[in-house]
Amino acid sequence: MDVTVECQKRQEGINPRALRRSGLIPAVLYGHKGTESVSLTLTAKTAETLLKKAKVNNTLVEVKIPDISWSGKALVREVQKHPWKNALYHLSFFSVASQDSLEVGVPLHFIGEGEGVKEGGVLEIMITELQVQCAPGNIPESIDVDVSNMQAGDSLRVEELILPEGVVAMIEPGEMVATIAAPLSVTQAEEEETAEPTPAEA
Repeated sequence: MDVTVECQKRQEGINPRALRRSGLIPAVLYGHKGTESVSLTLTAKTAETLLKKAKVNNTLVEVKIPDISWSGKALVREVQKHPWKNALYHLSFFSVASQDSLEVGVPLHFIGEGEGVKEGGVLEIMITELQVQCAPGNIPESIDVDVSNMQAGDSLRVEELILPEGVVAMIEPGEMVATIAAPLSVTQAEEEETAEPTPAEA
């Protein structure tokens, strides 16, 4: 999915609060010229539409800045919101033009129903998003994790995931992704239902 956003260069000395009152959201672009950054603004409507289409630290966005005749691919690196009003406060973009590889977060998509679940077990998921390293043009939208063959008591670790070519996991291979907890026996279930709470110590 192609996502494009147009920004304007922000004038120096303008108070961010004044910008927000006028319907603009402050933003910044990093990485387009080494360590140099450029301060930007975009309309609140544009920012809200962008965030409906783009996932933070995952979706490549075409950023256009007519004021400085620049355009290029970038990631939405950070989104800042008001603590309780949930209003957008600030966006950060990171240009990927000069990057051979990036570290991004990719959601895990669990598919299938484990054999252990069919027998009454419970699928417990420990990781829902995987940090990976890959080329800018090779960022997967999600990674499928097939749990259909998992039995009660089985565990799935990072090293067992099937990752797209050129995508490398950035966490420990032995990190647990998911497990299927064995079903309670009839006796255990009855004991839990009939167990009386332990009296509080005086």
